[in-house]
Amino acid sequence: MVSCSKKFDDSYYIDPNNPSTATGMQLLANAEFFLSGTSANTANQMGVHYPQYLSLTTYTDNSRYISTNLNFESWYKGPLKNIQEVKDKARNGKLSESEGSAVNQIALANILESYFMLHMTDRWGDLPYSDALKGSQNRLPKYDTQKEIYTSLFKQLKEASANLDPNATLKNEIIFNGNMSKWKKVGNSIRLLMALRLSKVDATWGKQEFVSALADGVMASNTDNFAYPHLAEKDHENFWYNSFTRLERQWFALSKPLVDYMKPKNDPRLPIYGDKNQSGEYVGLEYGKAAGNSGDIPGISLLGAKLRQQNSPVNLVTYPQVLFAMAEAAKLGWISGGDAVAETNYKNAIKESINLWTANATSASAIDAYINQPAVAYSAATAIQQIAEQRWIHLFLNGYEAWAEWRRTGFPVLTAPAGANGNLIPRREGYPTQEASNNTVNYNAAVAAFPYGGADGLNARVWWDKP
Repeated sequence: MVSCSKKFDDSYYIDPNNPSTATGMQLLANAEFFLSGTSANTANQMGVHYPQYLSLTTYTDNSRYISTNLNFESWYKGPLKNIQEVKDKARNGKLSESEGSAVNQIALANILESYFMLHMTDRWGDLPYSDALKGSQNRLPKYDTQKEIYTSLFKQLKEASANLDPNATLKNEIIFNGNMSKWKKVGNSIRLLMALRLSKVDATWGKQEFVSALADGVMASNTDNFAYPHLAEKDHENFWYNSFTRLERQWFALSKPLVDYMKPKNDPRLPIYGDKNQSGEYVGLEYGKAAGNSGDIPGISLLGAKLRQQNSPVNLVTYPQVLFAMAEAAKLGWISGGDAVAETNYKNAIKESINLWTANATSASAIDAYINQPAVAYSAATAIQQIAEQRWIHLFLNGYEAWAEWRRTGFPVLTAPAGANGNLIPRREGYPTQEASNNTVNYNAAVAAFPYGGADGLNARVWWDKP
């Protein structure tokens, strides 16, 4: 036996596999892990149903809006808590710069927080924000209005763009491998899309923010796209792979409204979005059937195999969205050029959408043929509708974003399933039921302050969704 009287250093007792503290970039990388959930995950599938992208072959409740109160707790406890810890470290002078400058870490934290909070407020409207994430200091946070939240997000996105160093990098960043020039374009592009949300409720403010974001530099090609990169491993795999392959569930088919829009136009994206049925045809399934029927499966188009590979990425904010926004802004008079500029951006948006979805496999002549056909060709008289409908096609599977744009523009024209939610497509999600019992005073105040009235549920409107 060998003994030693010398005491071990405290670090000897630290389990490297279970650290008690995390660096700023470890916290931000963990926040990034939640990004794909803004599209779909096991607990969050409603987004693909509100804009009627996918129909269900079984358990059709989601497509019939049975769930009226959706939980936002996981967003606060997950990514937003991680981001707040980074901000707390910075405030206390404890943000290590070994993985990149504190300025860039804070800028990334602000961009990520803005993206998550935008996703949330566009679903629920008013939310705990300025009082949230304070732990035992305030367990009953008040609700900020959506207008207040938007105001704060615009401000912090501007600060992130102004302060970050685009020539520096961050370590352990999983979306762009630390490329801050890419993140600057993401932040400004989010701000651009936010600005367009204001088109009905405050066009003057929206135009101001739109022009500012454009001047600060937005996405310029599909290489700038903000997408979550799944991996070919169980812990980081695509949700649709998990559902179709690992769990062997053939539950999700292309909806009839989607196929009926795309198929007559010979849309090059359709073979990516869905698979042919057993007869070699693209056929959409009736949306919102009262009951599922697995017997439908042979005759319909299931979600496309290329989109449900284990490592299939999830698009979050993309260059075509920026182009569609610029097309609409030109038509609205927010930027100069009128219909000529609107048409150019509209055509380029469709082109880049097809290139993105088909991995540049569609010939230029085929793209031109699609864009120039009468059903797609730009028309000054119907431009807003055309832009909105093509944006809807492009945003496939990015359902919450598509739903927000449907609420704002009213296009495409969609119909609620008969007997579902009073024959109304939802316009917001109800607050978690535990808010009414645990944060009663603030919950009641939020509901009483709904900008256009209504009860807590699916049919009241968020602030920017002005009737």
